[in-house]
Amino acid sequence: MLRKMFNINGDCKPLLHYMVNIEDRLNEVKKMVEQGSYFTINRARQFGKTTMLRGLAEFLENDYMVISLDFQMLGAAKFRNENIFSIAFANIFIEAAEGIDDTGVLGCALSSFREAVEEHKSEIELFELFGYLSEVCRCSEKPVVLLVDEVDSASNNQVFLDFLAQLRGYYINRDVKATFHSVILAGVYDIKNIKHKIRADEERKWNSPWNIAVDFQVDMSFSTADIAGMLGQYEAERRTGMDVAGIAGIIYDYTSGYPFLVSYICKLIDERVDTGEIDIGNNAGRNERWTKEGVLAAVRFLLSEQNTLFESLFNKLEDYPELEIMLRDLLLCGKDIPYVVGVRSVETALMFGFVKKVGHNVVIANRIFETLLYNFFLAAPAMQKERIYDEALRDKNQFVQNGRLDMKRLLEKFVIHFNDIYGNWQQTFLEEDGRRYFLLYLRPIINGVGNYYVESWTRNMERTDVVVDYRGEQFVIELKVWRGSAYHERGEGQLIEYLDYYHLNQGYMISFNFNKKKEIGVKELEIGEKVLIEAVV
Repeated sequence: MLRKMFNINGDCKPLLHYMVNIEDRLNEVKKMVEQGSYFTINRARQFGKTTMLRGLAEFLENDYMVISLDFQMLGAAKFRNENIFSIAFANIFIEAAEGIDDTGVLGCALSSFREAVEEHKSEIELFELFGYLSEVCRCSEKPVVLLVDEVDSASNNQVFLDFLAQLRGYYINRDVKATFHSVILAGVYDIKNIKHKIRADEERKWNSPWNIAVDFQVDMSFSTADIAGMLGQYEAERRTGMDVAGIAGIIYDYTSGYPFLVSYICKLIDERVDTGEIDIGNNAGRNERWTKEGVLAAVRFLLSEQNTLFESLFNKLEDYPELEIMLRDLLLCGKDIPYVVGVRSVETALMFGFVKKVGHNVVIANRIFETLLYNFFLAAPAMQKERIYDEALRDKNQFVQNGRLDMKRLLEKFVIHFNDIYGNWQQTFLEEDGRRYFLLYLRPIINGVGNYYVESWTRNMERTDVVVDYRGEQFVIELKVWRGSAYHERGEGQLIEYLDYYHLNQGYMISFNFNKKKEIGVKELEIGEKVLIEAVV
C-alpha cells in the first residue's frame, strides 16, 4: 500500500494524498449546476481550483455528462486563428466525450463530429464547431456540463474572445437550441474581469461576451476545522501524539487557510523538519515535530525558499506597478486601503490573492504573504543602503544569550541608532517611515532563526503591533506615534489586553515622540501583573 503524503503539486488524489474534505463545497457548486448556471471558479494560483474541478466531475457524473477540458493542453499555437482553434477544441472535446460515453448513446453524433473534423478541416470554424457541439448535447441522455480549466491561459487573443462570444450566444438560447446545461470555467482571472489580461493596444477586443456569468461565492480556503480533519487522517495513521486541533489552529493563524500554504507547511513538517535540513532546535525528537515550534520552523523555512507560488506573486509585482505601490502603502506606511469597486490596484490584488476584504478595507491575505512582502520590500537595495540596516548587521551577534533573544537590549540599541541617524528629521517623515526602520533593524538580527509578522488589525498610521517568534519564545512590540499622555495610556491598556491574548507577562513598546522635552531611552514599567518595557525615540 502506498504511503500517503501531503501534496503541493497538481491536483490532490484521495488515494495518494492527505486531503481536506471538500464535499460541502461540491454540494454548493452542484446547486449552481442544477440551476443551469454559467460561472467562473476564479482564485489565485494554487488555490485548489483543479482539485475542485476534478472532484466536481466525479461528484456530478451520475446525473450529468461532464466534459472536462484543460486549455493548457492546447498550447498557444492552437489559438493562432479560428480554424486551428476549432479543430483543436473539437479533438479534445471528442476524446473527453468518448472517454465517458459508456452506453454508446453518443456514438453516432461523435462519429459524425470526428468525420467532419477529419474530412473538412479547413472549413470548420467556430460557427461549425458549435453546430456539432449542439448536436452532441441534443443526443445526450443526460444534461451536458462543460468544465474548462486554465481558461485564461490564452486570453490575450481574439480567437479566445470570439469563442466566449459564441459560447455566450448558445448558452443564452439554450431554451430553443440544444447546448450545455451549465458552463464552468476555471482560472485566475474572472471572466468578467479578464480585461486585465488584454494589452492596451488590444482593448478593442473588450466587448463583454461573458456578462451572463454569475458570481462564484463558494469559500475555497480551508477553515481550522478543515485543517484539523486532514491532520486527523494523518494522525490516525502516524500516531505522533500531536494536538490536532491546536496545530490546526496555529497553521491557520499563519496561512488563513490558503490551500497551498497549508499543505506546504504540513509537508515540510512531515518530510523535512528535524532531519537536519529543518531543525527546530532543543534536540527535538521525531514526535516533537508536530508542535508549535515545528510549525514555526516550517514557516521560517518556507519563507527562505523559492517556490512556484512565491515566484508567481513576485512576477505580478513586476507586471503591475500599481499593485506594488498599493502594497507598499498598506504595509510600510500603514495606510488604510478601502475596498472600492473598480479601483484597478485593489481588484488586481484581490484577484491574485495578495489581499482579502475585511469589512470595508483590504488587508494582506495571510501572515506568510505579509512577512514575504515585508522581506521583499526591506531587501530592496535602497532600503539596505540605510545606515540603520548597517548598524543591525554590526549589532546582531550581541542580542542572543544561551539561545534566547534579548529584546530589551535590542530596543536599547535601536533607540541609540535611530536618534543618531534620524533625530533631526521632520515629523512628517517619521510618522510614515519610523516603523519601517524598526523592521529594517529587526530583520537581519532574527533572520534565519526567528519569524515576525505584523497584526493587520492593529496596523494603521498611529499604531502597529509586531509579533516576533524566536526559538519558541514570543515578543509583542507595539509601535506608535506619541499623541499625548491620555492616548499613550490607552495604548498601554491595549498592549496589556494583547499580552493577555498571547498569555504573556512582558510586553514592549516603541513610542515615536516629537515632543521637544521627551526623554529618550528605555524604561521598565509595572502595570498590574505585567511588565512593560518602553523605548522612546
